[in-house]
Amino acid sequence: MYHFFVESNQIIDKEIVILGKDVNHIKNVLRMKPGEEISVSTKDSPSEYRCIVRELSDDKILCDLAFIKEEGNELPSKIYLFQGLPKSDKMELIIQKAVELGAFEIIPVEMKRCVMKLDPKKAPSKISRWQGISEAAAKQSKRTIIPEIKMPMSFKNAVAYAKDLDVKLLPYELAEGMSKTKEIFDSIKPGQSIAIFIGPEGGFDLTEVELAKECGFESITLGKRILRTETAGMVVLSHIMLNMEC
Repeated sequence: MYHFFVESNQIIDKEIVILGKDVNHIKNVLRMKPGEEISVSTKDSPSEYRCIVRELSDDKILCDLAFIKEEGNELPSKIYLFQGLPKSDKMELIIQKAVELGAFEIIPVEMKRCVMKLDPKKAPSKISRWQGISEAAAKQSKRTIIPEIKMPMSFKNAVAYAKDLDVKLLPYELAEGMSKTKEIFDSIKPGQSIAIFIGPEGGFDLTEVELAKECGFESITLGKRILRTETAGMVVLSHIMLNMEC
């Protein structure tokens, strides 16, 4: 079943109106017909609305509400992924998979060992593209929200942004053994907000690790093998998702 996002004012009693770019996608790409079922969500509600396509025109799709699925597909905790800027187009893959795995917000972070340096003049267009990838991944995975991609931050500002979150995790190759990491994962409770800091290809600089620990971050290990930056965040998100949904 295909999933789309609408504004709350596009749901009027038992009628749902789909506007914008999704009209062309539904009508001309998916070639949907009246009577087919789709689901929609609004950006400010965890509910999923199941509806039946009634009428297709050039500027809107009219649907009839079938029922509301109150229990959405979101994790019980908000997870903030702070990703050290990676090389080339790896960020696109990271965003796509992080959204699929339940991240609430993704924050690109400029760290000392980042090879990629994002030109401030090009940042808005890059963020716009990344936000589009987030939206597409949210639709594909039937999220009830579209995770926001923030403007890039310095490491210091990112730590400050995360300071009030309940759990702050720093995967680090010199962290204690796996038993300690398992204890930390098992101690996370549904409803707690979680920050995950992932280093770039060159890893964290020692000064960054020290600053994070001073601000209450817990260093964790992801095993004996060194993971690529595009893999590490997925591993942490997968662990948290498994613990919360099992």
